[in-house]
Amino acid sequence: MPTSHTHASTDGGHNLHGQDDESTALLPSFLRGEVEHEGESGRHGFHPRHFISVTYKSSNIVSQYVNLLWPIVPLAFIFRYVLPNHPLLIFGFAYIAMIPSANLLGFAGQEFAKKMPKVAGTLIETMFGSLVEIILFIVLIVQHREPGEGEDEGNGDEGNLIPIIQAAILGSILTNLLLCLGLCFFVGGLRKTTQKFHSAISETGNGLLLVAAFGLLIPSAFYSALKGETTLEKSRLGFVILKDKFTPDALQRDILKISQVTSIVLIIAFGCYLLYNAKSQHGVFHEVIETDEHRDLDREEDQARMRYTGTETTVALIISLTLATLLLIYLVEQIEAVVHMGVPDQFLGLILLPLVEKAAEHLTAIDEAYDGVINVALFHCLGPSIQTALFNGPLVVIVGWILGKPMDLNFEIFMIVLVVLGILVVGNFLRDGESNWLEGALLVIVYVIIAIASWYYPNPDVATSNGIEGLVASAGPNKVTIDKALLKDLLIMANPDK
Repeated sequence: MPTSHTHASTDGGHNLHGQDDESTALLPSFLRGEVEHEGESGRHGFHPRHFISVTYKSSNIVSQYVNLLWPIVPLAFIFRYVLPNHPLLIFGFAYIAMIPSANLLGFAGQEFAKKMPKVAGTLIETMFGSLVEIILFIVLIVQHREPGEGEDEGNGDEGNLIPIIQAAILGSILTNLLLCLGLCFFVGGLRKTTQKFHSAISETGNGLLLVAAFGLLIPSAFYSALKGETTLEKSRLGFVILKDKFTPDALQRDILKISQVTSIVLIIAFGCYLLYNAKSQHGVFHEVIETDEHRDLDREEDQARMRYTGTETTVALIISLTLATLLLIYLVEQIEAVVHMGVPDQFLGLILLPLVEKAAEHLTAIDEAYDGVINVALFHCLGPSIQTALFNGPLVVIVGWILGKPMDLNFEIFMIVLVVLGILVVGNFLRDGESNWLEGALLVIVYVIIAIASWYYPNPDVATSNGIEGLVASAGPNKVTIDKALLKDLLIMANPDK
């Protein structure tokens, strides 16, 4: 299978004077008045027949099979408007239709990246692959409703999409680190017994993930440590009331502030990561990717493929982004109905949504690993995980801050522990600088175990490992809101004769 990694000039990462090309321009080649020879299409403008042909053939044989799902896309739009009372059908078709749409977005990002220097192209390609995730998070936070905002106030958790966003953030990291990386090791190991990768990519990626996990863990640990210190007392009427000093509501406000500031710091860390790749270690990464390209088992076939023109690349990006945004809106609209039908919140956020949002990125990485381009495949597994932890997740917290939505990083302890353990497991496998199919199989097995556990994990409105929402929904200095079922029991106990 041909690869979809980025390409650059043929000078092997050195300039005309034989010096390392660590200061290579990071602007797209067509903006510098030149086009890298491996990114050239040989055409100009927009040609519908060639556009359809290039889109169908895509970057590899797996993507071609994915393109067979394109007839599902119009059906998803039809069912959304013709059968509005069938939420499971709408969700199912929109979910499947997201796969070819995300695949087109990923392929268009690859074509754009091929017109850029190697390191910058790989970074941009990873960002394009994460656009679907960013759109999903933003759609979810916009659709989130606080208790009392919606028309249906019968359940305080109606419209509460924050637990799903939090699960999707962690699920995206786990999917890339365990499922995608595991499949890369597995398929690569089937074709070549042992694959060796460069420490510059594995050590940098694993170190950043540990820092990101630390940043994501702090708000949850803070909440878990102090939630038992909130003060409660009984009034003369027998109701539970809260003292003014340190209430659960005050703790929630502190957690929200910590999450917002932490998000800003994590985004700064992501900026440092980009700068490190683009400048400080540009020559090293350039050499690693260059070496991988020469090891590509399907290099000649990949070079012979037709390319998008600059105009066609832009059109493909616009089409795929539009389709992905609309389909994600349809998905989010049906989430509550799907949950009511028995699909757990945590399974939906931790497993289902990350699988579809990262479909294109996973196909690209697995194809590269099969072709022996393990360093680029590793970059496509670790890169999106780093971006989710350092940028995409913090970004949705800041967007919620702007919109007045209480989005925080107070994850379920069960979920954040899974992520930390997953990072440690992957780091242990990366330590020796080589991989085989057994290590890949073990990573996939760990992911399957997590998926099974998440299916049985209770929804936040039933049980929570990191809060006391079952007791008190909201509280303040002058007002306390108690769960309705609990209030009814308290009234019965206070007035047993009535």
